[in-house]
Amino acid sequence: MTKVLIICYYWPPAGGPGVQRWLKFVKYLPQFGIEPIVFVPDNPHYPIVDVELQQEVSEALQLIRFPISEPYTWAGLIAKKQTQKISSGMISHKNPSLLETLLLFVRGNFFIPDARISWVKPSVAFLSKKLEAHPVDVIITSGPPHSLHLIGQSLKRTLGIRWIADFRDPWTDIGYHKKLRLLPFAKQKHLKMEQSVLDQADSILVTSKALQNLYQKRTDNPVVLITNGFDKTEISIGKPSDKVFNIVHTGSLLSARNPTHLWEVLAELIEEDTDFKNKLRIDLAGVVSREVLYALEEHGLSAHVLQLGYLPHLEAKKTQAGAQMLLLIEIDSEETRQIIPGKIFEYFQAKRPILAIGPAAWEVSDMLEKTQSGMCFEHREKTALKKYIVDSFQKFNEGKLQVDSKNIDVYSRENLTASLAALIKK
Repeated sequence: MTKVLIICYYWPPAGGPGVQRWLKFVKYLPQFGIEPIVFVPDNPHYPIVDVELQQEVSEALQLIRFPISEPYTWAGLIAKKQTQKISSGMISHKNPSLLETLLLFVRGNFFIPDARISWVKPSVAFLSKKLEAHPVDVIITSGPPHSLHLIGQSLKRTLGIRWIADFRDPWTDIGYHKKLRLLPFAKQKHLKMEQSVLDQADSILVTSKALQNLYQKRTDNPVVLITNGFDKTEISIGKPSDKVFNIVHTGSLLSARNPTHLWEVLAELIEEDTDFKNKLRIDLAGVVSREVLYALEEHGLSAHVLQLGYLPHLEAKKTQAGAQMLLLIEIDSEETRQIIPGKIFEYFQAKRPILAIGPAAWEVSDMLEKTQSGMCFEHREKTALKKYIVDSFQKFNEGKLQVDSKNIDVYSRENLTASLAALIKK
C-alpha cells in the first residue's frame, strides 16, 4: 500500500472551510490503496472550533500531533479581540483601528510567510528522524498557512521524498496580502519563497482553473486542478418553508465581501412590495463583520435578518437545504477570480437556487451555468440582480422556485479523491 504523509494545520476540532478538504481526502484515500498519515499541530490556535468533526476521523488513522508555538497565543493576551479577527480573516475593510493596523504590520513583516513559521524547523527535525525509521512514498503539504510548504521543501531536500504542494488559496496573489503593510524586503521574501515552492515541488495542487493558469505560467512543474467538493454520505435533511422567502448565507461574511447593491435591491423591494416585505428573511450562519451588520441596518433590513452564528458543519448543511435561495459572495477584485468558495459544492448538493455575486470573469459563473444551479452577477449589476430576485420571488409564490442541478457528481469527494490517488501513485 502506498504511504503518504499529509502535513496540514487545520484538523478537527478546527471548524470552517480550511479543515474540510483534507479531512475528506483522508477519509476516502484508503479505498484507493493509499495509507494516509496526518501530521498536525498539537496545540494550535483555531479561530473557529467544530468538535463534531472529530467524529469523522477514523480510529485507524495514524495521526501525529506535534507542539507548535504561535504568536497569537501571547498577542491574544494583549489584544485578544483583534488577534481573533485577524486570524479568522475578519479584517476591517474601511477603517481598521490603529492597533489592528499595527498587528497586521507585525504579522506581515516579522512572520514570513505567516504566523506559523516557528513550527517549520522543529517539525523538519522531528519528521526527518521519523521518516528515516518509517519511510513514506509521498509528502503533501497544504496551505495556507503556506509556511507548511517549507516543511515539505526541507524534507524533499534532505530525504529525497516526492513532494506535492497543495494550495487551497493563492499565496502572494490573495486579496488580504495587500493589507499586511509589507515593506519592500518582506514583499520580495514572500515572492522568493513562493517561487521556490513552485519550482521545487514535484507537483502543485490547486483548487481553481484560474489559479492553475496563474501558477502554470510561473513554473515548469505540473500544476494539477482538484477542486473542493461535497460528501455524498452527508445527507442534507431540510426543506424550505413555503411561508418565508429566506435568502441564506453560510460561512464567514467578511467586510470586503459586503454586497451593498444587494442590500439596496432588497430595501427597494421592501418599499415597493408589501408581500415581499412580509416574507423576506436573510439568514446569516457564521461570523458576520460589523461593517456588514451596519450596512444591513442602514438599508432598513435589520428586522429581516436572522443571525444564526457559527453552526456545526452538518447543521449548516441542513440550513442550506432549507433555503429558498443560497447566497454566495466574493470580494470584487481581480485576485479573487482565482478563488472558488468551498461552500459552493455543498450548495450544489443542497439543490437550491444559488445567487452568486462576485468579480468580473469569476470562474463560479461558468460552474453555475454548466450545473444549471443558479445565476452569477457582478457587484455592480444592480438592475439585472433586482430582476432576478423579483422573478425568483414570483416563482416562490407559485411554488416553482426549484433547480435541477446537472453534472455535479464530478465534485463528489469520492470522485475527487480518485483523481488525487492517481496523482499520488503517478
